[in-house]
Amino acid sequence: MATPPSRDPIPNTILDKDPHQLAADTRRRVLEAALSLQSQEGRYDSGGTAYPQLRGTTPAQAVDRFLVLLQDRLPGWLRELHGLMDVAGKGDVSGNLLPVARAAIDYYAEVQAAALPAFVSPSVTVRFRQALRENELGPDTELRPLAAYLGAEQERGRVPTSVNPVAVARLLLAGCFRHAFYEMFVGPDVGPTRDEAAREIVTELRLSAV
Repeated sequence: MATPPSRDPIPNTILDKDPHQLAADTRRRVLEAALSLQSQEGRYDSGGTAYPQLRGTTPAQAVDRFLVLLQDRLPGWLRELHGLMDVAGKGDVSGNLLPVARAAIDYYAEVQAAALPAFVSPSVTVRFRQALRENELGPDTELRPLAAYLGAEQERGRVPTSVNPVAVARLLLAGCFRHAFYEMFVGPDVGPTRDEAAREIVTELRLSAV
């Protein structure tokens, strides 16, 4: 008998959050991360010096702009992920994941474009990572609700027991991130459209017919 794949634990508390409370909590944590960065000695380092690649913008200003965007966009993206639990057991699993994959590409494309100029300074990057960890805004923030949904569908017999929900969640998010990343460099006219990419990513997870 084959040994089932190991699974990372998915906290049940993640499923109990009210959408409005989730959005407010996310904005608060992003704001706390921003305040943590701003309180660091030297204002992100070189905060008053404009880098040539930033076209007159200082690292501090670039980080501020990125955090403002994150505070606006992250709550909506997490609400999309948590909303999957509302359709658990309904419709088709791949069909349920399709709009989430499309939303992921949109989110990553917008956030990455703002993130790149914000982290030209290695010291800024290190401090930003620390602020994310302290305010629990790391990758698990988006991974867990997606994996929780897949686990819920698995319990209903709509996803094979051989599937690792956490690993599949990582694959979906990684595929969306990759498409957004390459689109930013080569342009939207090279390769599949965002709709096509979302469909391909979800289809290749082979959970069910889209």
